[in-house]
Amino acid sequence: MSLALLYSRAREGIHAPLVDVEVHLANGLPALSIVGLPEKAVQESKDRVRGALINSRFEFPARRITINLAPADLPKEGGRFDLPIALGVLAASGQIPRELLSQYEFIGELALSGELRPVKGVLPVALAARDAGRALVVPQEGAAEAALVSGLDIYPARHLLDICEHLTQGGRIPRYTIPPPSSAAVSGADLSDVRGQPHAKRALEIAAAGGHSLLMIGPPGTGKSMLASRLPGILPSMTEAEALETAAVLSVSDGGFDAAYWSRRPFRQPHHTASGVALVGGGSNPRPGEISLAHNGVMFLDELPEFDRRVLEVLREPLESGRITISRAARQAEFPARFQLIAAMNPCPCGYLGDNSRNCRCSADKIARYRDRISGPLMDRIDMHIEVPRLPTEMLHRPAEEVVEGSAAVRERVEVARERQLQRIGRSNSALNSREVENSCQLDDAGRTLLHRAMERLKLSARAYHRILKVARTIADLDGKSEIQVAHLSEAIGYRRLDRQE
Repeated sequence: MSLALLYSRAREGIHAPLVDVEVHLANGLPALSIVGLPEKAVQESKDRVRGALINSRFEFPARRITINLAPADLPKEGGRFDLPIALGVLAASGQIPRELLSQYEFIGELALSGELRPVKGVLPVALAARDAGRALVVPQEGAAEAALVSGLDIYPARHLLDICEHLTQGGRIPRYTIPPPSSAAVSGADLSDVRGQPHAKRALEIAAAGGHSLLMIGPPGTGKSMLASRLPGILPSMTEAEALETAAVLSVSDGGFDAAYWSRRPFRQPHHTASGVALVGGGSNPRPGEISLAHNGVMFLDELPEFDRRVLEVLREPLESGRITISRAARQAEFPARFQLIAAMNPCPCGYLGDNSRNCRCSADKIARYRDRISGPLMDRIDMHIEVPRLPTEMLHRPAEEVVEGSAAVRERVEVARERQLQRIGRSNSALNSREVENSCQLDDAGRTLLHRAMERLKLSARAYHRILKVARTIADLDGKSEIQVAHLSEAIGYRRLDRQE
């Protein structure tokens, strides 16, 4: 029998659909053809496979070889199919046994010497292989990434010969037994480094507890960027499911990820010259953008009005849905994008509107045009808007003995508040839908009256109404209260005072 069947995985977004690698040897003029919608890199694998087999002292069959990558309508890309193709040729020609092949899934690129090279997207492959009940053979460099998936037998290899010996003699490659890396320590940036700004620190704590988006407005040098960079240090720890999903996005990205930091919440800070494709992702074979790379983490947009307005508008849908779908003529991919948006901006083009230290040089029209770069619908989707004023000079000289609350203490309160949310509804307050808001954010008569007056006076939208309730719910959770009180609601309304008015 000159037919061999092996299993591998393609790449489709953060998923890894199964690919059957069928290798058939027939009589006829020597030739090798690959079918099943292979892209250029896959078509070139026949040359890499031929060189790897010959340099590994195997016989390359002088027969008509047909390699089918099924299903035929799924695009195949990259060098990840080199290893299963090479093993299929060896199995079909009788040079290695084919009995054990069905127990494994194979992925890896081959060098002409037969050595294995790493490929992207190992983590989604490992998740799918575990669910299918098969072991995974990967290049040595991808073993640590695959080890993040519990309950999976992993066999790392450096050379094609190692795998052939394992299949022929049985058990020659030891299973990867190194435990997955633990969570790396959070960055050394601590909230205690920020002088003053108690109002901004309080808003940052609320944003961390409920997963809310936050816009900070203030003159240059008041600590907006410094505050934003301290947010990851007070965010609650990710669950294993969240960490794996976030790591899967990073795994398929062009930059890859370090397995040592797999459970750390991402912090992305794209430059204001970034394009819409850079934010949402794209390409002929869709890749995740900044909003997906910030999934379950923070995306900080500094100098918000300096971004192109059309670029900012692409954030509106993922801010609501938590997902982004990238459609191209031949491909479509969906990536998760539930990120926490933190933004900062100056109050005017010169930056000194309302600053006591310097006079603003901007006209009213110039200020209006500057703020109009951020659309009302986008501003409406940001939960909290706060002002970050300039500190008096004397506050910059803090006595050495003064005790300032650090990130660890704030994070403890945030963890407790987030746990209340998970027990109540199973997700953070920022992710509540309208029905869940009605059930979880009920007000008494005094609260309803207060919110009604605020809606009328500030001319807030229905979306702003629900976001105020979500923020008030988070404040109540931080206060350890089961019901939203007037004080909680008043503070939440105070974080919407920068809304545009009709």
